[in-house]
Amino acid sequence: MLRQNCKIFSERKKSGLYIHIPFCAGKCAYCNFYSITSVNLIPQFVSALVKEIELYRGRFESFDTVYIGGGTPSLLTSGQLANIIAAVNKFHKVDHKSEITLEVNPGDVSVEYYKSILSLGINRLNIGIQSFDDKVLTFLGRRHDASEAHKAFQDARAAGFINVGFDLIYGIHGQSINLWKKTLAQARALGPEHLSCYQLTMEANTPLYKKYREKKIKEFSESRQRKIFFVTAEELKKAGYIHYEVSNFARAVSLKSRHNTKYWNHTSYLGLGPAAHSFLENRRWWNTASVKNYLGMISCGKMPVKTEETLTAEQLKLETLFLGLRTKDGVNLELYKRKYGTDLLEEKKPVIDSLIINKLVEVKNGHLRPTLAGMAVADSLSLI
Repeated sequence: MLRQNCKIFSERKKSGLYIHIPFCAGKCAYCNFYSITSVNLIPQFVSALVKEIELYRGRFESFDTVYIGGGTPSLLTSGQLANIIAAVNKFHKVDHKSEITLEVNPGDVSVEYYKSILSLGINRLNIGIQSFDDKVLTFLGRRHDASEAHKAFQDARAAGFINVGFDLIYGIHGQSINLWKKTLAQARALGPEHLSCYQLTMEANTPLYKKYREKKIKEFSESRQRKIFFVTAEELKKAGYIHYEVSNFARAVSLKSRHNTKYWNHTSYLGLGPAAHSFLENRRWWNTASVKNYLGMISCGKMPVKTEETLTAEQLKLETLFLGLRTKDGVNLELYKRKYGTDLLEEKKPVIDSLIINKLVEVKNGHLRPTLAGMAVADSLSLI
């Protein structure tokens, strides 16, 4: 179990805070994130979450990003969100210029709701649109339709939000490249500050996985997946978006997801709520993936940690490559050398030289960076 008095919790850098809201009105067919549909437990959960926030008092020096994800955080009332944010500010130091993000489902929100959460200090939204095509949305098991997706964004603007992101999914059965281009065009026309374009992943034990197997639906081939990836990059580049991570695009450098960038940069973060993960220095731990167990442990004054691990230097180096080579900036070579005591270019010279020849990576401005072709196979690049 987690050593609750361990000094390794002390941290000087500004960390990220992730809060997992494990409730959904209904489970999407493709989703493998932990959540339950027993929304009657939300009030009890919020009270427990406030206690967990207090349990970590003084363990992290400060935060400059807060990300409230799920699940479906927009199922919470503005009053419940106010209680959570008040507890964070009471028990932790939060930078006054923090990025504070809330994930929302298009069918749950209104101008009034947006105004109320904006007044709490939430200054960034991530709307789970996924598609603007009703047939695709039905196939995915989403609760909203295309008209609600448009309205969710328009209401956000009307309420005063100036930093809004969309989640979109490609690689779905029946979704042609032209249909995906149409989805991107509709997104561009609305003009969000951020777009996350994810390839559909078949997660075992999800309803969609079972549907694909039972109906013998073929997943997209690697060549078709790559084609859609390049189409996405090209279309959004023409629209002025910066392709700063494999799946993420921002209108400007200042509009990148500051919170998610902490994951890719190996910066420390604290995760609260069931199934949430935390990382600090060479340690990672994660909470129980059960609301029932979470509530029980919190009621006993215990941190709801299920498992922890201490990462070796080799594991940390591998993660630095895996995460860094997913981003446009890549791996900072000087920082890597200071941190691990080795010259990456010399240590992996034969492989890196081969990747450079094959135009998958490049060395530029002191960074080992993936090219666009490299980003398309980013998971393989970490094996260097």
